[in-house]
Order: sequence, then structure tokens, then C-alpha cells
Amino acid sequence: MSMIKSLGHLLLAAMFIWGGAHAVEEPGERVQQVEKAGIPNARAATILNGMIMVTAGSALALEIAPKLAALALIGSLIPTTWVGLRFWEEQDPASRADQQIHFMKNLAMLGGLLLVLTEKNEKRKNRLVK
Repeated sequence: MSMIKSLGHLLLAAMFIWGGAHAVEEPGERVQQVEKAGIPNARAATILNGMIMVTAGSALALEIAPKLAALALIGSLIPTTWVGLRFWEEQDPASRADQQIHFMKNLAMLGGLLLVLTEKNEKRKNRLVK
């Protein structure tokens, strides 16, 4: 595994680990957003989503089944973005701009996760070269 690829996985995973841990420890306002979206058992769903982020983020950071970890993070990131960053509903221009920035950040993370899914398995490639 190249050092740059490993560093990229670690840096991409860091936001999920940090954000997921925060969601588990302090679900707070997230629960209201999840309730508003009509998702049942909002507190449990919020905490479960945070646990998925921490677990899959840690797996990605440690290079443990990175494609599976990326899929789990995509499955967590899409609803998190849709439920939590509805910038188009914000009336206050400053709040709208803030939500838009976070929405775009999440799209960038989604792009990074998609790149993880397209990575070639270096072990297989190395075996073919020998």
C-alpha cells in the first residue's frame, strides 16, 4: 500500500471518526432533525449512524476492508447529508451559506469514498508482476 494512498484513507476517515464519535456522545440537535425527516426511533438511529461512521471510518483508516468501509460510509453519508444539511430550506442567508458549505464538503467526501471503491488491489497487481 503506498504511503500517499494510506494517508489519503486516514485523512478521509478522520472526519467520519470524529463526527461519528460526536454524534454518539452528544446526539443533541441531530435527533430533532432526524425526527423532522420522519425517521422512527430518531435517537437510536442517530447513535447507530454515528457508530457506523466510527467503525467504518476506523476500518478505512486502518486499511481493513477499505472498499467495504467506503460502502458503509457512503450508506451513512447520504442520509446524513440529506437530513442534516437541507440548505434550500434555510431562510437566513448566513445559515443557508453555512449549510451549503457543509453540503458541498459532504459531496467532496462522497467523491473520496467513490475513489476508494475504484482503487485497484495492489496485492493482486504485485502478484501479477512477479
